[in-house]
Amino acid sequence: MRVLLAPDSFGSSLTAPEAAEALRAGWLAGAPHDEIVACPLADGGPGFVETIHSSLGGQVIPVTVTGPLGDPVPAVVLLVPAHDDVPATAYVETAQAIGLPLVPPDRRDPGRTTTRGVGELLRHARTTGAARVVVGLGGSSTNDGGAGMLVGLGLSDLAGRLGSGGAALVGLQPEDVAGLRELRREWEGVEVVAACDVDVPLLGLQGASAGFAPQKGASPQQAQELEAALGHLSRLVGAALGSVERPDLLSGAPGAARLAAVPGAGAAGGLGFGLAALGARLVGGAALVADEVGLADRIAAADVVVTGEGRFDWQSLHGKVVSEVAARAVPFAVPVVVVAGQVLVGRHELAEVGVAAAYAVGTSPDEVERALADPAGTLRARAVRVARTWSPTRR
Repeated sequence: MRVLLAPDSFGSSLTAPEAAEALRAGWLAGAPHDEIVACPLADGGPGFVETIHSSLGGQVIPVTVTGPLGDPVPAVVLLVPAHDDVPATAYVETAQAIGLPLVPPDRRDPGRTTTRGVGELLRHARTTGAARVVVGLGGSSTNDGGAGMLVGLGLSDLAGRLGSGGAALVGLQPEDVAGLRELRREWEGVEVVAACDVDVPLLGLQGASAGFAPQKGASPQQAQELEAALGHLSRLVGAALGSVERPDLLSGAPGAARLAAVPGAGAAGGLGFGLAALGARLVGGAALVADEVGLADRIAAADVVVTGEGRFDWQSLHGKVVSEVAARAVPFAVPVVVVAGQVLVGRHELAEVGVAAAYAVGTSPDEVERALADPAGTLRARAVRVARTWSPTRR
């Protein structure tokens, strides 16, 4: 049997290539006669640049940018030369500048963390001369709607409200974003694509603040305050852009409301919204990576596909790797199996997205603790049992 292993990273415990290797070792231990093909994936979050580099090659350029707490952090720009009909492209990964692991647990506060380093990353990417810049979004520690990024790109922040984190946005005045139209014009000659790890809007119950701020350290009350701050930012951005972002002719909604509702606007603490205001095109990160690595052809040649991530929950159904893999497998009638650190999705949801079965590495608090202590070993052990279930050589 031909098995395609196409996992995402397992949080900060395992990179996608490490997860693929653990699955490979476990599967071969359980079904040694099967043929294994590994294809690590990413959704725009951690591992995005590494995955693209492994597939397309290119030049890795080291840079230093401002981290979420204001300290300098290392990052890279991946420059891929023009090929086929694709122009020279610079790839950057926002998690390298604002990732949650960059903030110690006792200092996590999405009201204070800033996306300024992402703007600096974009400036570095532009100096490569690339006509296209692809920005991977996901795994962030921030919730500032991309306001800090705009400062990193050169937008004036005399009052210090844009670059100080999400909580400061509630005090924004129109003059704080008055230079946005000019900044947008400066970037008109570059195609900017935002590869978003989730397809959620900026605001609402599944938006940046309500859906994701708590896992970054926000209390329920703070999440509500951040929601109000992002709503305020959205209105001021709409006024600043004016006719640049035309209203939706069907709904009559003003341009800023349209940008805030774009799928992916809520990604990375609203960074998707900030990039959209800059003129970027928002796409699904998992879909973009799948296209780049030729995932459909790989699935067509497989008998079963195994994918996975650290925590398989409701977020996984909104543009993450697992849901993208399942969607790509449907036309070929190839079963998709999920192996995840934790599985918090029911059978009904699995069937809706086209997943045949899902297996958790940890199903109890003790097992989860052991998985965190030895992520590769426990994932490998679970893969052994899954292989014995799915491989016809073991039945």
